Amino acid sequence: MLKAIDPLLSPELLSTLRAMGHGDEIAIVDGNYPGLEHARRLVRLDGHHLIPVLNAVLSVLPIDDFVPEAIFRSTVGGKPEQIDPIHQQIIDCCGMHEPKVAVTPLVGQDFYMRVKAAHTIVQTGEPKLYANVILRKGVIYPPA
Repeated sequence: MLKAIDPLLSPELLSTLRAMGHGDEIAIVDGNYPGLEHARRLVRLDGHHLIPVLNAVLSVLPIDDFVPEAIFRSTVGGKPEQIDPIHQQIIDCCGMHEPKVAVTPLVGQDFYMRVKAAHTIVQTGEPKLYANVILRKGVIYPPA
């Protein structure tokens, strides 16, 4: 255990987040996602829901502010305008940590291709469908 570090951030996940570089992406996915099939690196957090894991990751991970879009969510049935309750929870969680960054919906294969290219996939035990998000790592600016 560490002070001020969410206990959901396992040693493996903390190491992964620290090892990622600027522009690397990490996908946090639900329990139904084909994580093993799509992952270059897979961190499993079975038994944990997506939103607490997303909140824990965002508590330490800077989001890229060099690009116009840096947070992405999956969509239901090719309908980017449809916002299921889990999508609203993703938007709200991201907004708490990164209020200036919009959550961009990605449809079907566009989302899958981005996940397959991600640095790491974190597979949660989230039972809700389409509960998937991708975060693009930013930088920590030096003190002024």
